[in-house]
Amino acid sequence: MHFCGAYLRGMLNSFCIVGKSLCGEGQPNCLSDRIYRINMKKIALITGASSGMGKATAIKLLEAGYIVYGAARRVERMADLKERGVQVISMDVTNNESMGQAVRQIIQEHGKIDVLINNAGYGSYGAIEDVPLEEARRQFEVNIFGLARLTQLVLPSMRRKKSGKIVNVSSMGGKIYTPMGGWYHATKHALEGFSDCLRFEVKPFGIDVILIEPGLVKSEWSA
Repeated sequence: MHFCGAYLRGMLNSFCIVGKSLCGEGQPNCLSDRIYRINMKKIALITGASSGMGKATAIKLLEAGYIVYGAARRVERMADLKERGVQVISMDVTNNESMGQAVRQIIQEHGKIDVLINNAGYGSYGAIEDVPLEEARRQFEVNIFGLARLTQLVLPSMRRKKSGKIVNVSSMGGKIYTPMGGWYHATKHALEGFSDCLRFEVKPFGIDVILIEPGLVKSEWSA
């Protein structure tokens, strides 16, 4: 599969911490005054990790030294991630208990979640007149309300430690619009506004909100 390299590099760069070593002056081989990346085994939770950008990002973060929890409904599709060392969790973003249980598990095991990547989502196309409202509501449940509820569940631990990153995977569809995509575009335009408002609310607590707007990516996204 082919993924957007710029997207993955940009996401990883946003997680990097720049700092200086605490070595005293005159120590041999000291890294004082040199900029370097600090890897402190941060905990990352990624939804929609069974395929596409979610799976690719889980692998990249694991390689960068993160402890990664990959969440998805199709746990069997994450067997390869488990073999690599990703902690696999069953999660349905339309089920409150499923999300709550996953967050409680991670907090119990590590006491924190440093990075939340809200990647789960899908696109359903059709004329606005023809798409049943049941399907339209489901798209909002997955792309917006599930994402919002998971964010609510993770925020308390981030606020307590006064740091964290919330990455919401939107789409270029959150900036443009096309025929037959009314309901999908509506969810992504809503996510843009949600993310911008959330950023203002959590900034005083040292929490960053990052919005990713990928273009066309080869994945199972529309399935």
